[in-house]
Amino acid sequence: MTDAFRDRERNFENKWAHDEELRFKVTVRRDKLVGLWAAGEMGLSGSAAEDYAKSIIRADMAEPGDEDVFRKLRADFDAAKANVSDHMIRRRLDEFLALAGEQILSESGR
Repeated sequence: MTDAFRDRERNFENKWAHDEELRFKVTVRRDKLVGLWAAGEMGLSGSAAEDYAKSIIRADMAEPGDEDVFRKLRADFDAAKANVSDHMIRRRLDEFLALAGEQILSESGR
């Protein structure tokens, strides 16, 4: 019985670690997608857009949740005088999260 419990615990821990890794990958992909969208809204392209997308990924490491990304996007849109509403930012975060999840799952063969 003890071995069965250990196996079950180990399987649970492995699943949790795998799920956390997928969640991280999806969030990073979402951040890149939203960063590229935002860069386009601010008139950035090419390597400047890629660099901006990377800055969104870094911003998301500041604290748990999406508010750090939202605040960065809001401040950057304001600084660029880009006419993007709070609602649109949050909507794009949600849309790109769904798209990122689809992409990651299809790449992993699920």
